[in-house]
Amino acid sequence: MSIELDDFERNMHKEIDAFLNTEPTRGKPPQSTEKPATKPARRASASEVKTGHIVRLAVRTKQLELDTAFEYHSTSISKLEAQMEAEKAARKAGYPIIGYVIDIQRI
Repeated sequence: MSIELDDFERNMHKEIDAFLNTEPTRGKPPQSTEKPATKPARRASASEVKTGHIVRLAVRTKQLELDTAFEYHSTSISKLEAQMEAEKAARKAGYPIIGYVIDIQRI
C-alpha cells in the first residue's frame, strides 16, 4: 500500500513540475527573488508545451457530407476545456457541424 502511495506521490510531483515548466524542486535551495531583465513573455505554441491534450473531432461542412477528422492541440489540462476549445477552433476553421469526439489524448 505504501509503495503505491509513494508511486502516486512521485507521479503527481512530476506532473505538477511539468505543468509549471520547472525543474523538480526537491533538494534545491530557494532561488533569489530578483528577476533578470528578459524579453516579454510569449505564449508557447502547442508543439512546445509538455502538457495538454490532442483532441480529434468528426466535423462536416454540410449536413449530408462524410465526416472529416479535425485535430486540435490544446494546452489545457482539462479534457472538457480542451474539447470546447477544439469545437470553437473547428467552427472558426469553417466546419459548422461538429459530429462527435473521436479521441482525446493527453500530451
